[in-house]
Amino acid sequence: MKLYSIETGNFKLDGGAMFGVVPKVLWQKIYPADENNQCDWSMRCLLVEDGDRKILIDSGVGDKQSEKFLKNFGLFGDDTMIGSLAKHGFKPEDITDVVHTHLHFDHAGGTIKYDENGNLVPTFPNATLWVGKEQWNEAVNPNERERASFLKENILPMQESGKLKLIEEECELFPNFFVRFFYGHTIGQLIPHIKYNGKWLIYGADLFPSSAHIYEPYIMGYDMNARQTLADKKRFFEEAHKHDYTIFFEHDIYNECGNLLKTDRGTKIHETFSLEEFIEG
Repeated sequence: MKLYSIETGNFKLDGGAMFGVVPKVLWQKIYPADENNQCDWSMRCLLVEDGDRKILIDSGVGDKQSEKFLKNFGLFGDDTMIGSLAKHGFKPEDITDVVHTHLHFDHAGGTIKYDENGNLVPTFPNATLWVGKEQWNEAVNPNERERASFLKENILPMQESGKLKLIEEECELFPNFFVRFFYGHTIGQLIPHIKYNGKWLIYGADLFPSSAHIYEPYIMGYDMNARQTLADKKRFFEEAHKHDYTIFFEHDIYNECGNLLKTDRGTKIHETFSLEEFIEG
């Protein structure tokens, strides 16, 4: 098995929305904001190569949204999904599976693109598109609060392509690639657990969007159920301390990976490091 960090670009989100009820005077010490109270965030995906299988986890925002939409989120940086894959010697046609943690636009937008005729088609033409069944049902029948994050142009073409497969229960989806569900951020968020050379790498998605969100009270205002997120974190930490999990952060622009430290005051981030350092460690 080989692991590759795939940078798809960066964007800006309001710091208050990202840290919920935690006062700015606290969170800005570990995750700074600009004069508009916006913080910089990555959209970092993970590619897992195992034999002939090439599994991409999440796909970023993509490039098919309107200029106004993209401007609202302050996209910046030179990284793109296609460019990052190419740096590692891969093309979109090489991807065999795309596993979506959930279907919010910054996690699933890159899965569908416009072709030369203006039709919405899969970016990865040979890939099976995996989504949790509960999340799919939520996305195609969105509530008022999440509707702006579930964009029909990202979602419906997956089904129309004939390549969509729904995951109904926690399982070993591929050898050494397990999926578990968490519910605070959105219904049925899928968190991949990867066994790599005897070590566990967990794709944090929006359960742990950054290393700052390890602290239990640091819960996004975007989360549908903050109390459930708190329970999700506690459930996750019970397993994490038993198995020495390393978390791969999708949105932390400063840190790719981190491990955890159990203290009398709860779980904290212990060390942060690159994916390469995890692989070599």
